[in-house]
Amino acid sequence: MPNPALPARFEGSDALTIDLHMHSTASDGALSPTDLVALCVERGLTHIALSDHDTVAGVDEAVSAGADAGLAVLPATELSTQWRGINLHVVGLLPEGASGALADGLVAQAEARERRAVTIAERMEKIGLDDALTRAREQAGSDRPLGRPDFAKALVAAGLVPDMSTAFSRHLGNGKAGDIKALWPHLAEGVRWILESGGVAVLAHPLRHKLTRRKRGLLLDDFREAGGRAAELISGFQNADVTRDLARQLHERDLMASLGSDFHFPGGHLAPGSMSPTPRTSVAPVWTHPRLAAWIERAAAAA
Repeated sequence: MPNPALPARFEGSDALTIDLHMHSTASDGALSPTDLVALCVERGLTHIALSDHDTVAGVDEAVSAGADAGLAVLPATELSTQWRGINLHVVGLLPEGASGALADGLVAQAEARERRAVTIAERMEKIGLDDALTRAREQAGSDRPLGRPDFAKALVAAGLVPDMSTAFSRHLGNGKAGDIKALWPHLAEGVRWILESGGVAVLAHPLRHKLTRRKRGLLLDDFREAGGRAAELISGFQNADVTRDLARQLHERDLMASLGSDFHFPGGHLAPGSMSPTPRTSVAPVWTHPRLAAWIERAAAAA
């Protein structure tokens, strides 16, 4: 039975049973939504969000599996956007699901991903990955839209790089040949889609972009002005001092804090619910947002 007693504030390193950023085979995760739910239950989680890239295709399956297993599953998606030449992701937590502009936007995102995959393939072929689109599709193992991780896996399989990390640092990361971002909507537009669908917009892993503190502050300012309400204070494992500094930046802007593992596949260093400890902070958890608090109450009542 889902546990409605999520903490109203972060009290430090207490273990939490909530993970609001995970992926399934609906995008670039290794587990089906049903299998992901089973793993989350095994790990003792009570509330999760399935936030596949630019899609909600796996949500219905995950919600159904969660209802059977006693796990509250929040519909979500991770939107690809752009801001000042940087590829940024925004997690839309969607207690009412995707509708209106967001539903239309996700269709457009899927089409953009197909066009983007063709361009990435052309660029990867120039560095020696023959028949790159087919090789990436083989790595994906399905007909879902391809992402950069699929090309990274293809580069590794072809022996062109030793591992996924190198694939991104050399060829697919920000500013590299395979970093195609011009097809994505601007940050403010993606946030608007989420808000119009009754959701809460969360800036995903803000520490991952290697921004200076000042530029990260500008990003948070623009995100808040667009209607963004929270940022991921914790995303997987990260430096404790930098986490505390991010908490200060969120507090200064009256932004809420979310957290998630960004889980993609078993066997890696991340698992559902595995992430750095939360610092003691007065920044409010995103699940206390009225829209999400109402969803938690409904989930508890339905259990």
